[in-house]
Amino acid sequence: MNKRILTVALLSIFAQMATYSHDGDTMRHWEIASPDPDRIVLTWNDDPARTQAVTWRTNDSVKTAFAEIAVADPSSRFDLSAERFRAKTQELDISRHDQNESVTVHYHSVVFKGLHADALYAYRVGDGDQRWSEWMQFRTASSRLDPVEFLYFGDAQNSVLSHWSRIMRAAFQKSPNANFSIHAGDLINRAHRDREWAEWFKAGGWVHGMIPSIVVPGNHEYDELTEAEQERRLSLQWGPQFELPRYRELPGALDETVYYIDFQGVRVVALNSNSEIDAQTGWLDKVLNDNPNRWTVLTFHHPIFSSGDGRDNSRNREAWKPVIEKHDVDLVLQGHDHTYARGHVPIRMMDTNESPRTGPIYVNSVSGPKMYEFMEGGWDVYRPEGVLLDRKAENTQFFQVIRVEGMSLVYKAYMANGELYDAFELRKNEDSSKTLLDWAPDLGEERLFENTMPYNREGM
Repeated sequence: MNKRILTVALLSIFAQMATYSHDGDTMRHWEIASPDPDRIVLTWNDDPARTQAVTWRTNDSVKTAFAEIAVADPSSRFDLSAERFRAKTQELDISRHDQNESVTVHYHSVVFKGLHADALYAYRVGDGDQRWSEWMQFRTASSRLDPVEFLYFGDAQNSVLSHWSRIMRAAFQKSPNANFSIHAGDLINRAHRDREWAEWFKAGGWVHGMIPSIVVPGNHEYDELTEAEQERRLSLQWGPQFELPRYRELPGALDETVYYIDFQGVRVVALNSNSEIDAQTGWLDKVLNDNPNRWTVLTFHHPIFSSGDGRDNSRNREAWKPVIEKHDVDLVLQGHDHTYARGHVPIRMMDTNESPRTGPIYVNSVSGPKMYEFMEGGWDVYRPEGVLLDRKAENTQFFQVIRVEGMSLVYKAYMANGELYDAFELRKNEDSSKTLLDWAPDLGEERLFENTMPYNREGM
């Protein structure tokens, strides 16, 4: 490159960087979109055994993008047999939110189709020329009822890069071969703020590109675009950066926020607990009624049984709890309350906590650093609703590893230091009943504000 071209290139780069500022502070290099792919994330919008969706971001200089995929042969030149797919490209002007820079970026997505079940693939994304990501790998779902292991994260939301990143890394260390991860809403704090999405992607790093994500929106994924606007909208970035299913029978406002995925005998149903509750209720009943899978997991943001004072979600409970119990859903994974709660619906309320027979199990969890106090009296206020609280915690970040194998589901809640805090096994019996084996009594006292390190919300 001659000096004149180099000078022009450098001036262009400096000019671009000068436009990216936050109150006078230059954006960090990993926040700035460039011709190189970043924010790479795997999701699904179809059969996980035969397809895989991938999405990534560049600046608007990349008009046409591609993804390449090959069977992950151990030979060093596996890439010689790679197949190339042209991406769908979507332009996004992030300056529609008045706290973002005046920048237009491009999101690109490809859905790999016609894949083999239970096969390891390598892929990369880029401009088709010089700007490629590294090669990354994923495994398709098996067509058999093989064991399934997945991760679950409650709200990340605040101080995502500095505090939530250790949870992501601890989770990967504990379950490096997880089939997918569930994020139960409030991935960030301010829906449209691009700087916060930059933190979420950096905190997860290449794990987002290796382990597919099942994501649902929380209340913090909705916000006004400008100070003058009254309407709360789904995050500008949500649709462009996550390739997820859509259903004609649901309102368009729920596109890519309500869906289900079948994975090796487990149906995971994602709901949007922010809006259109009634429209989702009938859809949920149908999806659960037509369910051929042995296990069913629901995830959404606002809990059926809240664990924080003044945070009751009675409308959602009245609409969804009867459907959940009608179809005897196995596990309901939620967020929102910034505490930890795990409880179950016994077969009869006169049964004690020691009764092994159970209905649905409900979990509220938090993976980020923002913490609330548990409501006084635990879940006593919900006893008429038919639920017993089995384990709780305050002031503690969690991630969960859940393993389904045959007639057994094992749930383990880990703290940020990798220590086990809560666990149980759910066994399905031949008569379709379920037995709950609670391991919590052997796992020490419950963590509360009174017996943990001091907490200060400043900086969260």
